[in-house]
Amino acid sequence: MYSYNDLIALFSAKFANNHFPNHTPSLYEPNRYFLSMGGKHIRPVALLMANELFGDITQDAYFAGIALELFHNFSLIHDDIMDNAPLRRGKPTLHTKYNQSTAILAGDVMLVKSYDYLNKISKKHAHQIIELFNKTAAEVCEGQQLDMDYSQTNTVSINDYITMISLKTSVLIAAAFAMGAILGEASVGNVKHLYEFGKNLGIAFQIQDDYLDCFGTQENVGKKIGGDILENKKTFLLLYALQHASHADKKIIAQQTNNTNDNKIEIIKEIFERSGAKAWTIELQNKYFDTALQHFEETAVLSKRKVAIMELANFLVQREH
Repeated sequence: MYSYNDLIALFSAKFANNHFPNHTPSLYEPNRYFLSMGGKHIRPVALLMANELFGDITQDAYFAGIALELFHNFSLIHDDIMDNAPLRRGKPTLHTKYNQSTAILAGDVMLVKSYDYLNKISKKHAHQIIELFNKTAAEVCEGQQLDMDYSQTNTVSINDYITMISLKTSVLIAAAFAMGAILGEASVGNVKHLYEFGKNLGIAFQIQDDYLDCFGTQENVGKKIGGDILENKKTFLLLYALQHASHADKKIIAQQTNNTNDNKIEIIKEIFERSGAKAWTIELQNKYFDTALQHFEETAVLSKRKVAIMELANFLVQREH
C-alpha cells in the first residue's frame, strides 16, 4: 500500500511527461507554462487511492488521473480569465502572460488532450468512466455559472451557495474517488459511498477555505487574511451573518461594502463572531466532514487499506475543534 506522499511522487512522475506536440508553439507553450506552475494533484491522487482500495493500481487509473488533472487545469485557465486574475500560485496567469485569446484556445486544447487520455482506458471501463467524466465536467461549468450569477445578487441562500460549491468544487473530487473505484472493479454500493465521501469532503474543504480566509493566519493559509472580506465575497460566514446578525450589524455590513481599507477586516470579523457565524461555520464543516467519514466507513474494504485515504482527508480538512 502506498502512502499519500508516495502517490504524489508516482503521479507527478507520470504527469511530468510532455502532453503536447512540439509544433504550433504559440498554442502549446502556454499550456506547458501553466502546468509548470505545479499543483497538489489532489484529484488524481484521490483516484489512485480509491483504485488501490480494491487491489493494485492499474494503468487505466493513471490514464484517468491524468485526464482529471488536465481537465482541472483547463478549468483553472478559464476561471482566471473570467475572474480577470493576474496571478496564480504567485506567477502571471496565462491570459496575463500571453493574451486572452491564446489562453482560451490553450484551455480548450488542454480539455481535448484530457479526452486523449480517457480514450486510452480499456474498453471494459471506458464507457462508464467517460459518462461520469462528462457529467462531472458539465456540473463544474454549471457551478462556475452559478458563481457568476450569485456575484450579481444579494439574495443568495446558504443552500444555494452549498449547491454552487458542490458543483464547482466537490463533484470533481467525488468523481475522482468514484472513477478509481470503478477501475478497481468495486461494487455499485462501494462506488456510491466513495462518491458521497468525496462530495462531502469537498464541501467541508470549501467551508474550511472560507473560514481560514477570515480566521486563519497568513502562515497556515499562505496569503493575506481577509481577502474575501475586502472583495465582498459571498462566503458561508457572510451569508450566515446577513441572515442572523442584528439589524445594527447588518447596517454596518452594508455601510462597509465600499470600504477598501484593512480596518474593514476587523469590523466584519467582529460581526461574524457576534452573529454566531464563526461558531456555526465550524459546526457546518464538522457536519460535512462527519458525513464524509460515515460514507467512507461504510465502504466495504479492509481497514488497513483505508489508511492513506484518511491521511488525505485529514490533510484536506483540519478540524478546528
